[in-house]
Amino acid sequence: MQDTSCEIWLKKGEERRLRGGHLWIFSNEVDTQRSPIRDLPPGAPAVFREHGGRAIGSGYINPHSLICGRLLSRDARRMADRSMLEERLKLALDLRQRLYPAPYYRLIHGEGDGLPGLVVDRYGNVCVVQINTAGMERLLQALLEAIQSVLAPEHLLLRADSGLRQLEGLDSYTRWVNSDGVDELRVEENGSLFRVPALGGQKTGWFYDHRANRARLPDFVRGARVLDVCSYAGGWGVQALNNGAESVTCVDSSSDALDQATANAVLNGVEDRLTTIEGDAFEVLQALRQEKLRYDVIVLDPPAFVKKRKDLRNGLAGYRRLNGLGMQVLAHQGILFSASCSSHVGEDALLQEVLGAARHLDRSLQLVERGSQSADHPMHAAMPETRYLKCLTCRVLPAWTSP
Repeated sequence: MQDTSCEIWLKKGEERRLRGGHLWIFSNEVDTQRSPIRDLPPGAPAVFREHGGRAIGSGYINPHSLICGRLLSRDARRMADRSMLEERLKLALDLRQRLYPAPYYRLIHGEGDGLPGLVVDRYGNVCVVQINTAGMERLLQALLEAIQSVLAPEHLLLRADSGLRQLEGLDSYTRWVNSDGVDELRVEENGSLFRVPALGGQKTGWFYDHRANRARLPDFVRGARVLDVCSYAGGWGVQALNNGAESVTCVDSSSDALDQATANAVLNGVEDRLTTIEGDAFEVLQALRQEKLRYDVIVLDPPAFVKKRKDLRNGLAGYRRLNGLGMQVLAHQGILFSASCSSHVGEDALLQEVLGAARHLDRSLQLVERGSQSADHPMHAAMPETRYLKCLTCRVLPAWTSP
């Protein structure tokens, strides 16, 4: 039986952003005199109304979260159910099938696919589901039924272990649905093959978001010595080797990740040109500089340095320092791939930190390309927050080459 929805009234004028297409309602935008939300259960279905009474749409609410409401439909009469979930899954599937010849991609990317709080990644006949909000957790059974109806995967894994769940007051868990599942997930990307742990891998197991950026490697890595910093399972490094790199060194703080990168190099028959270094990225780069080692291409793909807006200043300093250390082991006319997955760091802000690092070292910087998240991570046109990934391809030159 479908839950009865509650009515949430907004303060005067707070509907403007939502009318413009945005999907989030913040707690300070709710008229709590007309809508006493404190005692509502997390994830409760809701109809949202502007101050004058006109309905904005339907969705769900969590009174304990800063983002207390999320829209799922502009039709206030339409509440989330299995039918809606199936419709959104089919729409998402249509886009991915146009983009990719095989079922290895992100199928649902939250707000970008009209399902806030939900991520579904597809690994062949395995679907990995990540639920990040109480509203989506409340729809879990309907969601599982919808996935089975639309995709009929052989295995379905719930990776409900994101740190975002804590902000929603949700417990963490990981479990297979109706089967024992598999030990490893298979990935096919840009002509390379990978295997990653199903239960112990980062996020859902793989980072599909850099697929398009990694597809640019062939133009830069032929015959090159490549350093892949924060390599995880070798997504950048193994593809560099498959595209003609002379050698690749993978750096990661996790020995398990490096073991997986090595196994993936073996899977692709390029293990003889791969070396690994376990350690903190900053410390390893300092050590490589002291050893006077140089690389033709360097990939800097760190975890998010800015997870909350209050961390912005320190996080930006971290990006500048990391890029500066990278440039100090970059060969003459070297190529630097500098990435950030921090949603609070815009592309221009990242570029300023990379440029600042170059100027401090008396280097000139050419911005060759600007990259973003791959097309299976669509952005919501009215929500700049949904563009989180930035990847700058830069050529680092001596200062005298440019005024």
